[in-house]
Amino acid sequence: MNIYIAEFIGTGLLLLMGAGVVANVVLKQTKGNNSGWIVITTAWALGVFIGVVVAGPYSGAHLNPAVSVGLAVAGLFEWSLVPGYVLAQILGAGAGSSLAWLIYKDHFDLTDDPNLKFAPFATAPAIRNLSSNFLSEVVGTFVLILVILYSTGANLEDPNNTPIGLGALGALPVALLVWVIGLALGGTTGYAINPARDLGPRLAHQFLPIKGKGSSDWAYSWVPIVGPLMGASLAAATFLILGS
Repeated sequence: MNIYIAEFIGTGLLLLMGAGVVANVVLKQTKGNNSGWIVITTAWALGVFIGVVVAGPYSGAHLNPAVSVGLAVAGLFEWSLVPGYVLAQILGAGAGSSLAWLIYKDHFDLTDDPNLKFAPFATAPAIRNLSSNFLSEVVGTFVLILVILYSTGANLEDPNNTPIGLGALGALPVALLVWVIGLALGGTTGYAINPARDLGPRLAHQFLPIKGKGSSDWAYSWVPIVGPLMGASLAAATFLILGS
């Protein structure tokens, strides 16, 4: 059970930081109001660092179903563990975003725009074009998983030979990777690149008693789920091809 608890806590910390920084930037009368995209992408990256440092020694700190699936497709993670990891990640993401809402509740209450109230929870496209939105999530996650597979020192002949690993020593490279993806590719969809990061908080938005909230936009919700999973699978296939 420790591995699942670690995934829950690590993903929860990631979303506490991620949802928290978006709330700080977009909600009324916060100290960080209108501080911009650089602030958001930087805090998300450092949120990854925090989550990986805490969960890494216990679970490998996937914190993302795309990571779990990508590693499993590449033969570097047991498929039997994937469902438990994914469930823990979704629940952790929902819990972390809910705690961020509780911290910023006064500011949620002061903010009139329901889209701004939604922003700390889940992603939404800047321009709604589902085909290009989907492509953005596929490509962003492809980059994430392919680089993770190499930065962890993954070795197909010896899966246990991971000198960097996804634990504390691997936290900074993964954080920098998420940062550059956000800066370079995140402007289209908000770069979910993580189904749990989007689904767990979207569920939280649906059920929390948020004053004046609007739709949870379930018509779009498949994009940040299917896109990252496809991107992860393509990255793992590429890794296997290059390693063969």
